[in-house]
Amino acid sequence: MGNRLSKIATRTGDAGMTGLGDGSRVEKDHLRICAMGDVDELNSEIGVLMTESIPEALLAELQALFLQVQHDLFDLGGELCIPNYTLLKPDHVAQLDVWLEKYNATLPPLTEFILPGGTRAAAQAHVCRTVCRRAERSIVRLGWEEPLYDSPRQYVNRLSDLLFVLSRVLNRAAGGQDILWKHEKKETK
Repeated sequence: MGNRLSKIATRTGDAGMTGLGDGSRVEKDHLRICAMGDVDELNSEIGVLMTESIPEALLAELQALFLQVQHDLFDLGGELCIPNYTLLKPDHVAQLDVWLEKYNATLPPLTEFILPGGTRAAAQAHVCRTVCRRAERSIVRLGWEEPLYDSPRQYVNRLSDLLFVLSRVLNRAAGGQDILWKHEKKETK
């Protein structure tokens, strides 16, 4: 990696352009840059989630899971940064499927929608889920304009599902329950 990260303020973006990993330059609001930014924000939000109080029974396991996800998201950002380049593989998506099945099997089936909340960790997992959905929308939008491999789109789709399930797991592990949405049906006259 050398010294390429030693100079942070290069001033090359002052005019609203930025460089991609292949050396090309695009506008800072280019769809590719927006997708990269959403993935970066998601990675940061997961970093916040890792600082929350996680029940001891799940701490080591979830810390390892979240750290792997952060590495995967960094690879995803790298893949988005270099057109026609791939870093995320189907195995990355398959690992999310394994975790999703494992943790979802510990939960009772949902009969109602749930509201974000409960413990701080569960609420932060919901924040991560919503940022992940935004990243997914950005990646899909970019994919309509430029060719992308399937794994990035599939990865964020599956990750948002996993974050939803983990928010439920975190609430239950802390002794809480899902917060159910209570829809009041209004009678019409």
